[in-house]
Order: sequence, then C-alpha cells, then structure tokens
Amino acid sequence: MKRFWSLFRPSYAQKLSLVATVPLITAVAAIAMLVAVQSRALADREIRALEAQLLQAKKIELRNYVTQARNGFYFIYGNAAPDDTQAQDQVAQILSAMIYGSDGFFFVYDYDGNNLVSPRQTERINRNWIDETNSEGTYVVARLIDIARQGDGYLTHLWQKPSSGEEAKMITYVTSFPSWRWAVGTGVFIDDVLATVATARAEVEARVQQTFLYIGAITLAALLVVFLTGMLLNIRERRLADAKLKRLTQRVLDAQEEERGRVARELHDGISQILVGVRYALDTARRKLDRGDPTAAVPLGKGIETLGEAISEVRRISRDLRPGMLDDLGLGPAIKNLTEAFGERTGLSTDFSTVVFRNRLDPEAKIALYRIAQEALTNIERHARASHVKVDLRGHAKGATLRIEDNGCGFHSDPDVPSMGLGLRNMQERVDQLDGQFRVFRPRKGSGTVVEVSVPLSHLLPPEPEEPKSRKQAA
Repeated sequence: MKRFWSLFRPSYAQKLSLVATVPLITAVAAIAMLVAVQSRALADREIRALEAQLLQAKKIELRNYVTQARNGFYFIYGNAAPDDTQAQDQVAQILSAMIYGSDGFFFVYDYDGNNLVSPRQTERINRNWIDETNSEGTYVVARLIDIARQGDGYLTHLWQKPSSGEEAKMITYVTSFPSWRWAVGTGVFIDDVLATVATARAEVEARVQQTFLYIGAITLAALLVVFLTGMLLNIRERRLADAKLKRLTQRVLDAQEEERGRVARELHDGISQILVGVRYALDTARRKLDRGDPTAAVPLGKGIETLGEAISEVRRISRDLRPGMLDDLGLGPAIKNLTEAFGERTGLSTDFSTVVFRNRLDPEAKIALYRIAQEALTNIERHARASHVKVDLRGHAKGATLRIEDNGCGFHSDPDVPSMGLGLRNMQERVDQLDGQFRVFRPRKGSGTVVEVSVPLSHLLPPEPEEPKSRKQAA
C-alpha cells in the first residue's frame, strides 16, 4: 500500500498547482451551484406567478360565461316557481345550446347528483353521478354540488375531454339556482396554460445549463491561465534558483579557499617559523655536542621550549577548526573559552556572561552560534579598534540568544549591503538556516556595534532526566 501511494506522491510544483487550482475549482463549483439554485428559485417564482395570472384569467373568463348565460335566461328563472317544470325545461334547452370552442359547454346537476344538461356528453343526461370519481379519486360531481350549495366557486380537476376522450386538467366554475336546487356551471381545459408553463420551465432549464457551460468555459480558461502562469513562474523560479545555487556554490568555494588560505597563513607564519627555530636550535646543539661544548644544553632546552610552542599552536588551530569543547561540554563553555582566548591574544578587556541551562541546543544551532561568535570576534579584532568586548549567552522561553557588543568605531548596520563583506553575509545565512533572527545595530548609549542572534525554541532539545551532580555540565 505504501508503495502504491508513493507512486502518486506529488512533486513540489504539483503541490503548488493543487494549492492554486483546488480552491479555484471549489469556489467556481460553489458559485455555479449557488447561481443554479438562485436562478431556478427565481424562475420558479416567476413561472408560478405566470401560471397564477393565466389561471386567474381563465377563472374570470369562466365567470363571465356563466354571468352572461344567467343574464340570458334570468327573466325565465326569476318569474318561475320552484316546481315550474316548463320553465326548467326552457332554461335547460337554452343551456344545452350554449356550446363554444371545441370542448366548451354548460352543465346542470340537481343537488342529488342527477345530470340534467350535458350537450357534449349526452350519455350522462338523466343519470346520477354523485359517486363518480376521476383517475385521481376526486368526487367531481359531489364537490361541484357542495360548492354550488355554498353559493359559487371554482374547482380544478381532471375531466374527460370531449374532443379526444382522454382525461385532462380543467377549471370549472359553478353557481347555484337555489329555488330549483340546481348546480349550473361551465369549465375550460387548461392544456394551453400547462403547455406554456412547461415551455417556460424548459427555457429556464436551458438557460441554467447554458450558464453552467459559460461558467465551465470561464473556469477552464482560468485554470489554463493559472497553469500557464504557474509554468512561467516555475521556469523563472528555476532559473533564479539555478543562479542562486551557482552563486552559493561559488561562495562556498570562496569560503573554502579563504579558510584554506587562513590555515596556510597560520601554518606558515606560526608553525613553520616555530619549527624552523626548533631546527636551528637543535642544529646548534648538535654542533656543540660534536665539539664537546658543555653549553650544548642551552640551545637544546630552547628547542624543546619552542617545540612546546608549536604543539600549542597546532592545538589552537585545531580548536579553531572544530573545538572539541563544543561537543564535550556544550556551547556555553566553548564560547567562554573562545572569549578568554580572544582576550589573551588581543589584549582587549572581555566580559562573558550566561544564564546556566542544560546543554539542550541541537548540534546545528550550537555550531552556528559558535561560528557566529568566532566571526564576530574576528571582525572586532580586525576592524573595530575596540578596547572592551561583552559576550552574553542565555536561554529563555522563546529559544536562545547570543549577544556580542564592543565599544569600537562601529560599521553599517544593514547585513544586506554588499560592501560589508563575506563575514556578515555568512552570519546571516547561518541564522536563516535556523529560522532565527539576526541583527546588527549600534547600542543606544555610546559607540560600537552589537551583533545579536536569536534561535527559536524548536532548536532546543527536550529536557533530559536528572543526573547526579558530579555528571551535570553547563551548556
């Protein structure tokens, strides 16, 4: 399984592309969904409003039909008695003749459910339909009679269409002739309304899909722009990284050559001259011994003394290259020894202080702080013309801080200025590797320079278990 996932492990460039494209795709998808939902909701409200307007127009039309029909025979109904059969037949004949369109007609049911008038469906006449239901289970005739008993009203229902013989949706308006116990009405099929609404919904869906296509095209274009921009930035960053790598490699080589030159100079100016002196002293002692001169012990002793100086010089050079005290005792004693040796060699007054804490810095932080202290003291010796140097090392809640201050002539406080030389740039790069902070500034009072380095808490190792006092060592 691990091997399987390792095949799909993205590279750094792919991770950058994912960081750029995934939020974009997520945002566009969310916007597209929101647009679709809002568009459908708005269109649905508009379609419902359109449907309501069309149905209302149909209802007004039906009411007008019934009103006109009633006005046509109201003089007969108004003057007839409740049991005037002749007047009822006359009104029924008038209503039977009132047909319009291909499916429009008037109908009459008595309150018991018997059909009295049905010109389009004559087979229904003189039959009781009170228990009739349509395909939806609605008791249509019973509902119409109930509405008529209450005065008048509308009913939307399914009804067999005379022209096609199939059920279709219609709106029926019914009113009452209470003295005759009649329910009189007419209806209109609303296929055209439903077709209009369906067409409007189809258009809305087509617009939503078209919007999705537009959003998809814009997203694709944006992804292409992101991809091409990422490619260009990647190529540019690679070129810059290659250039920086070349410069860094050259600086490493320069630093190596400088260190080799320094070691060569110290060997030539120190060890070589001391060994030449030893050679001359031993040669003088040999000649005196050959002559039997009793003073041969003097140059021999001088040569032995000079040889001890050579041994001390070799140890000093070895300590400068890699101090063993740094690994054995920790950073505090190593910098203290470095400061004391600096004072003895230069004759400057030195002051070292530290807050004792366990040797908890990791190896990278220890060697970096030691080299920074070494470089700072070398700069003071060469350039500062100082008389006093203070070195302070302490651990705290945020990490560790090294501070080196002198009272010399000072120099520019911006480590990015190229004229400052390789020393401060090396310090800055060492601190950058530790994700720390590097500052070079003048003290508030007096002259001189302060070099301050802070490393974060991540470079402090976790506390070790308590050890006997005899084995405790300072950092």
